[in-house]
Amino acid sequence: MIRFEQVSVTYDRAERPALQDVDLTVAEGELCLLVGPSGVGKSTLLGAVSGLVPHFTGGTLRGRVTVAGRDTRTHRPRELADAVGTVGQDPLAHFVTDTVEEELAYGMESLGVPPGVMRRRVEETLDLLGLADLRDRPLATLSGGQRQRVAIGSVLTAHPRVLVLDEPTSALDPAAAEEVLAVLQRLVHDLGTTVLMAEHRLERVVQYADQVVLLPAPGAPPVSGDPAEVMARSPVHPPVVALARLAGWSPPPLSVRDARRRAGDLRERLERVPQPAPRPTADAAPVGEAVALSVRHGATEALRGVDLAVYPGETVALMGRNGAGKSTLLGAFTGVHRPASGAVRAGGRTPHRTRPAELLRHVGLVPQEPRDLLYADTVAAECAAADQDAGAAPGTCRALVAGLLPGVPEAAHPRDLSEGQRLALALAVVLAARPPLLLLDEPTRGLDYAAKARLVETLRALAADGHAIVLATHDVELAAELADRVVVLADGEVVADGPAAEVVVSSPAFAPQVAKVLAPLPWLTVGQVRRALAERPA
Repeated sequence: MIRFEQVSVTYDRAERPALQDVDLTVAEGELCLLVGPSGVGKSTLLGAVSGLVPHFTGGTLRGRVTVAGRDTRTHRPRELADAVGTVGQDPLAHFVTDTVEEELAYGMESLGVPPGVMRRRVEETLDLLGLADLRDRPLATLSGGQRQRVAIGSVLTAHPRVLVLDEPTSALDPAAAEEVLAVLQRLVHDLGTTVLMAEHRLERVVQYADQVVLLPAPGAPPVSGDPAEVMARSPVHPPVVALARLAGWSPPPLSVRDARRRAGDLRERLERVPQPAPRPTADAAPVGEAVALSVRHGATEALRGVDLAVYPGETVALMGRNGAGKSTLLGAFTGVHRPASGAVRAGGRTPHRTRPAELLRHVGLVPQEPRDLLYADTVAAECAAADQDAGAAPGTCRALVAGLLPGVPEAAHPRDLSEGQRLALALAVVLAARPPLLLLDEPTRGLDYAAKARLVETLRALAADGHAIVLATHDVELAAELADRVVVLADGEVVADGPAAEVVVSSPAFAPQVAKVLAPLPWLTVGQVRRALAERPA
């Protein structure tokens, strides 16, 4: 169904090819998972399937890509639209109509599908994806999982034989991610659709893949095969595979269920080890504080009576489903949202009454969309401006970028960076000012495991220096690895606030893989298990 024959892609002014000598076959009715570190060319490979590379992106494609027998060199994206459907990372940015039903019909209108056929396909898609009750809903009011299902439906109505998805669960809470993955499995199993998907959060998806394609490094040939075999040697792998390597399980299990069946001996060993103790909280005045905070967006009450205090050296994870109010709370700390009632303070300042140039020295926010912070034409210029704004020594921002994600080219335009590279740059821009209160909104979106590990070490070092850190995240593995406290929001209210181990383990939705495998023991991460085994008495 999808065939790459000696494919290389080189972008204009690029120092090296984004892809080189790729040979790859994806069979009909197969769910193929594309994995690899940030910046190795995964998005380029996906774009080559839809024809966006090179017809829209520019650059030079050598070799041959065929999809359903059509050569993408001679078929532009519009001529492939009935064979290939593409869903990006941010569905809302690509919607062109106002309601669910209109969005499902729009693509068929562009292809000239007869009205009677359009009506039938819309109804079929509404039923297939569980959207019938939402047909008249404005797209802006949908949850993240609902938006992603609509995005998938909008390309399915054209009856494509291939579906290409770039990080489809990256912005979704665990429950919404499961909604989307259930839809994809149904398409593969019931309709024979071929699905090619790139995803960094492998703990969510790898157990559903028929084939895994690993791009190990920029320009390196892909490694493809059985998911367990590829994961056994992949540099990027989910926590359950890391636990398997530590425990010596071969081949590694890919699901929590399979890992639990093999974890009996490991649990017995850990039962004889002292349990991890929570880190004591510093006795100091809060760096950031919300008191009975309520925020309204028009007629909607986004936050209701929220109390939250964050202390120096503390890392707090804000969790909850899409639309729970996490981003609104971060926005209140940076002055973006004014309180309807209650109060909010950051570094002793009232954020919405403080000049931005002064506020950035007390609180910094890395938003969900890193491009919102980036205005210069090159990475080097962006870093120079950040150093100047922060009053930092020249080279400070660039050194932070290199520490977070080595290999980001100085001459590249920020819009040409991968999602992970752009996030690393935005984080470095904010960290240049070393604000006492650091806020991050979905900071691991688009990051591979190595980049996430570097981010964790950076944030740990900042916390050790006394910075207070608040993460709004759907990444349960990040919360388990980094957070001292977890605060769960639902419908704008705090419904849980306590030590990370207590809060995440008590919730099936927010428990990390290691906690599920080793339950009822209190271990949350592979790092904790490794340290415990090293300290175990003989």
